[in-house]
Amino acid sequence: MQKILTDAQMAQYQRDGYVVVYDVVQPAQLAELRRVTDEYVEGSRAVSKHDSVYDLEPGHSAEQPRVRRIKHPHKQHPAYKQLVSHPTIIGVLQDLWGPDIRFHSSKLNMKSAGFGSPIEWHQDWAFYPHTNEDLAAVAIMLDDCQMENGPLLVIPGSHRGPIYDHHYEGHFCGAIHPVTSGLDFSKAVPLTGKAGSITVHHVRAIHGSAPNLSPIDRRLMFFQYGAADAWPIFRVPTDIDAWNAKMICGKADNQPRMEAVPVRIPLPSSQGDGSIYVRQEDLGVRYFSGEKPAQMVLAPEIAR
Repeated sequence: MQKILTDAQMAQYQRDGYVVVYDVVQPAQLAELRRVTDEYVEGSRAVSKHDSVYDLEPGHSAEQPRVRRIKHPHKQHPAYKQLVSHPTIIGVLQDLWGPDIRFHSSKLNMKSAGFGSPIEWHQDWAFYPHTNEDLAAVAIMLDDCQMENGPLLVIPGSHRGPIYDHHYEGHFCGAIHPVTSGLDFSKAVPLTGKAGSITVHHVRAIHGSAPNLSPIDRRLMFFQYGAADAWPIFRVPTDIDAWNAKMICGKADNQPRMEAVPVRIPLPSSQGDGSIYVRQEDLGVRYFSGEKPAQMVLAPEIAR
């Protein structure tokens, strides 16, 4: 099996909890993904509230459609589903975890020009702890991601630290309190790149993104994957056939690999039970507002 990641990229992922891989999705496929995405935004004119497909921005209307997320895009259109098994994406994950890979879920975060909503600091692990931590989110850049349009921000090495509390006033809100956590968010780095590039970040890495106040869209397709022997310990699968159908490559078995990983159960749920945008509305103290975060430094190793 030919490796995709270089030794330096492998070392970066282990050390920092993320890696950027350039020029993965080719221009023709990228153009089709953009076309389909534009069609979905146009279709949102017919809806007035969140539903099974759309998570809407504040101010959305039929006259001015504003979509902040397309939910489960791999279930919505073949162009999205085809990308789930992209050979380079799967090759990267096999470099990290070995041959047996399971797909978990998808989302398309729009962060449209001029009004794209922020996402507060969080760890994906807080939402779905597993028996081991060989899980990651792959983000496919449908547009150029740069400092101006709200790129994904990750704190290097945070995947080796604690699991922070994502509760506010006793309810799970899917966000880390920016004050009481004691975290230094100025250490975060932006994961930038040209459209067609991908990022991979560890399930425990602390990340977030600022609002997009620029005139440039920043649409990121997120696919979440895990090693086949990583089993959920919260919302445990009850339909084994459906669970095994999520296998992208390799083979599944019923022997979870158990590791001593830190866990916080995401209960009780917040009052705004729904997407991360809805949940995080319950966070009483917000880090991201109308201003870009201060002191964000473009890391040389990911600048391009």
